[in-house]
Parts: sequence; C-alpha cells; structure tokens
Amino acid sequence: MTAGREDLRTYLQDHLLVGDGAMATQLYRLGVPVGVSFEELCLSNPGLVQEVHASYFEAGARLLETNTYSANREALSRHGLEHKVTRINRQAVSLAREAARGEAYVVGSIGSILAGRVRKKNLDEYRDQYEEQAIALLHAGVDGLILETFLDVEELLLALEVIRPLTKLPLIAQLATLEVGRTRDGYSLTEAFSQLRAAGADITGLNCRLGPAEILRSFEQVHVPEEMLLSAFPNAGRLGMTDGEYAYKSTPAYFATSALRLREQGVRLLGGCCGTTPEHVKEMADALKDLEPLQRVNPSVVPGERPSLTVTTLREPDRLNIVERVKQGTTIIVEYDPPRDLDAESFLDGCCELHQAGADAITLADNSLATVRMSNMALGALMKSRHGIDPLLHLACRDRNLIGQQSHLMGLHALGIDQILVITGDPSRFGDLPGASSVFDVTSFDLIRMIKQLNEGISFSGRPLKQKAQFVVGAAFNPNVRQLDKAIARLEKKVEAGADFIMTQPVYDAESIATIYESTKHIGIPVFIGIMPLTSQRNAEFLHNEVPGIKLSQEALERMKRVQGEEARQEGIAIAKELLDTAVRYFNGIYLITPFSYHQMSVELIQYVRKQSEQLKVAVQQ
Repeated sequence: MTAGREDLRTYLQDHLLVGDGAMATQLYRLGVPVGVSFEELCLSNPGLVQEVHASYFEAGARLLETNTYSANREALSRHGLEHKVTRINRQAVSLAREAARGEAYVVGSIGSILAGRVRKKNLDEYRDQYEEQAIALLHAGVDGLILETFLDVEELLLALEVIRPLTKLPLIAQLATLEVGRTRDGYSLTEAFSQLRAAGADITGLNCRLGPAEILRSFEQVHVPEEMLLSAFPNAGRLGMTDGEYAYKSTPAYFATSALRLREQGVRLLGGCCGTTPEHVKEMADALKDLEPLQRVNPSVVPGERPSLTVTTLREPDRLNIVERVKQGTTIIVEYDPPRDLDAESFLDGCCELHQAGADAITLADNSLATVRMSNMALGALMKSRHGIDPLLHLACRDRNLIGQQSHLMGLHALGIDQILVITGDPSRFGDLPGASSVFDVTSFDLIRMIKQLNEGISFSGRPLKQKAQFVVGAAFNPNVRQLDKAIARLEKKVEAGADFIMTQPVYDAESIATIYESTKHIGIPVFIGIMPLTSQRNAEFLHNEVPGIKLSQEALERMKRVQGEEARQEGIAIAKELLDTAVRYFNGIYLITPFSYHQMSVELIQYVRKQSEQLKVAVQQ
C-alpha cells in the first residue's frame, strides 16, 4: 500500500479520488507509432512511460494505473514478447511508483484478453494468463488491481474468480458497454454490477467505448446498493474524422462538467480513458477539489415502451427521383434509423406516417456509428413494395469489399432501389462489434465513380453488363469544420467523381445556412441542408461535445439548458423551425434527421416546411 495512505476502499468511503487518463493517447502524442507494444516500452523506453505517469500526477491524478493493460501472454505474443510477461509487469509497477512519489495510489491494470475480438465459447483457457499477470503485479507491490475494458460480464467474472483468491487488496472491475445500460453479452448493468460485487469486486464501474454523456446515462439507469463504490473512466467522446484526421472531440472543460454530474450519481473514482490527456485530468481535479462524495439515489421509474402506430391510408407516390423533384420545388428527405432488433413493423408504421406527412424520400443509414441495425436494403424493399415509399439508402465503404459492394448494388438495381448516399462509414472498432473488420477497399470518391460506372453498363472490373443501372448518387458534406475552404474542395472532388446531389450534416445556426449556400452555389448540383431537432440539454451537449461532424451554436445550447422533458423537445422543434425559416429561402432541398426514432417530431417539421414553402411561393408570385 502507498506510504502514508489508507486502504483505497476505506479512503473512498469519505473522499472523491481522481484517476489518470489514457496512457496510449499520451504515448502516441509523444511520437510512439500505432501498432507497437506500448507495454514493452516499460523495458525499452522506461523514461517515456514514467514521463506520462508524471504528467498525470502533476495534473492532479492521485491514482495511477500501470502501463500493463495488454501485458498478458496472448497480447504480448503478437509482438514475440510472451516470455516477458513478468518482467514487463514488474517494471511497469516500479515506473508508476516512482512517478507517484508516495502520494498516489498505484493500481495494476489488467485488460480483457478478448479485447473486442469475437467472443469465444470457452473462456477457461484464459485462467492461467490472468493468474500469471496478477501475480507479477501483486509481487511488484501494487495498491490494488483494476480489471478494465471488459465487454463481456462472463469474462470479467472469470478474471475475478481467478484473481480474488490471490489477494485481499482492492479490486476494481470495470465494464466497457457498447450501448447505454447493457453489456455485449446481454446483461443489464444492474445485473452485471450485482454479479461482479458478489464475485469479489470492491469497486465497480464503467470505462472506455462511451464518452461522458453515455456513461452518465448508463449510471442513471442502474440500481445498486447505496454502499457500492462506483468508478467511471469515460473516453473523450466519440472518435471521428475532422479536417482529415481522427481525433476525440470532448474538451477538458466539458470533461470537468461531466465529472460533476457523475459525482451526482454517486461515482467516487473518476478518471479518463481513450483520448483523455493531462489537460482533461487537470480540469476534473480542479472541478472536484475540496468536494465530498454524494450519496447515490437510484432511479425510481423505468420508462415504458411507446406504442406502435397503425396507418391505413397512403398518398400516391411521386415517381420522379430526388434530383428531378428538387429542381421543381421544395423537396424533403427524412432520415429514420432502421431498428436494432427484429421488429420491422413498428419501423414501417413510422415510415408511413412520415410519408403521409409529405416526405419525398426516407433515407436509411447503413449501420451508422458502426452499430448493427436491420439491413437498409431489406427495409427499403419493404417500404417500396408494400407502401410505395421511395427509399434513399446510405452505402458505407466500411462493411463490404469490392465484391460485396458490387453484389449489393446489383441487388438494389434488381429491387428498383436507385437512390443512394455514399459515405465513408464510422470505424468498426468503435461500434457494438468492435472485433469486426473495417474493409475500406475504396474511398467515398472511388465508390461514387464506380457506381456511376455501373450506370454506363460496366462492372467494377471493367466487364460489360447486360443492362445499365440508373443510380442517383448523393454525397455527404460536413460544413461544421474550422477550415470550410478545405471541406468545399473535398466536396468539389465528390462532384467531379459524379455525385448528383449533396446532403449536409445538421446545422444549428442561420448564419451557417447562408454561408453554406454562398460556398456551394457554384457546384451545380442540389444541396439538401441538414436539420436535426434537439431533444434535451443532455442531447445538445452530447452532440456538441462528443459527436464528430456536429457543432451547435451557443444560443442553441443556452436555450436547451432552460427546459426539460416535453418542454425540451418542444424547444428543440422551435429551434428547428427557426432554422427552417432560413433554410427554405436558400435551399429547395431539406434534409430532416429524426432523433431517437421520434418520428412525430419529424412529422411536425415536414408539415411546417410545406406550409412555409407555400407561403414563400405566394410571396414570390405577388
């Protein structure tokens, strides 16, 4: 145990404790390339590892994790280092100890051996590996062990079963969930935390995969005993591409605010995971300084399910494609997310309501955020054949190699689905099957060109086809960047590749709408301006701070702070209507994005756009 400090469990009874942030993120910032064993640096470059530990200590962290997350036999074997398990773990403890100066707890980090790969049926083969690593860390003199980033409760329970008999020191058990409130292997967090505690975990919590907002929402849903010690080490938001580089979005100031909210949920040990830096830790430490822990209050109400809708009548479909329509007048595309379960009927009911309200096309994402949803191809076919609704399908570069892409497009052609939005796609490792591969055989520019090649009756390989396809191809545009001129240059490349229309990320201020119009009016193809209503203050802050490609105005953030519940959704609709007042003056193309499948919000906005565009048409004629 650290000199001069009481047992970690005892300390957390009456104190908050700030942990460190990401080791790999800092090593990468210091020039270590991706793909090497970060843990091996404990032997080959110990000064660099100690520098990272020291930077977190200086920032205010009083719990340091050893650089041993992947220092198990299986992970090290990928680098030919399986014979150095004990040496690396022992040296890692020594480096963290020196940086702690006797004034911080040092806990040995043990990561999931599966680490996001496809789950094996038999986990027993991992027993020896957990024991080997834990013994090395314990013999080196840690103050406790932190078992972190476990996607499956069953693997974490196995690790606890092996390690708990080895020591009486504190054990921290942290899950990494891929969605709010539920683990990959199907446990609710209430069930998971209960089982982990029964298996010997002294401190239970969440880390990695999700950012502060989603981890906070997870804690708000869980029911745990009041005396349970909780920890949270969120990522710095979502990883995404901005200005051509992958980066995490959450700022240190936002992390500090989130730490205060996690404290309100009874969390006592707070740190950071992927993307966090000493700056994030310092802001957290400053925000929590001199504050006492708060007693957790469990939620009393579990929200019920919304009833499905039944639609009996449909208007006759307009068979012009989306580009032909928008040249004639105001045209509305509505995005509506496919379901994450096997119930297609509720989704189709919502589509019918959107169609009846006046949506010209309904666009379906292709497993957005790398989260598995029902096939948009299957749903598009049902929409078209059953209800006469025109689908517009997203097509990601991520999931299919060139063979799969052409096969998929040939199937769409056979179904008569010819409206497509080409996107790059979010990396697989940040979705709900992080062991899946991201294919990316081609870029979005390449895929646009190749689809237009099908319209010439030529396959991807250059082989002649018996028919010509008739695909109308859209391209995505993110105007929420620091250097708009570079984004416009990228957009021009998509137009040059053959894009027929553009759909933008959501915009949240009128000035940006005018700027986008002035910046894109030379490109010569229709632009559908993105508008997505906000649903709550939490939703607004999450989008602004954690989701790549979205940036809210300060006015929108302030307005959402003042309302809650149904009033918040109404305020979100009001903000969207104000933006639409501006949008219809500049663009015939409107792209409404439905939040959280609240299709009634989109129905109201469709009706509003129709009314405003008619009034604008009358005013022009007069």
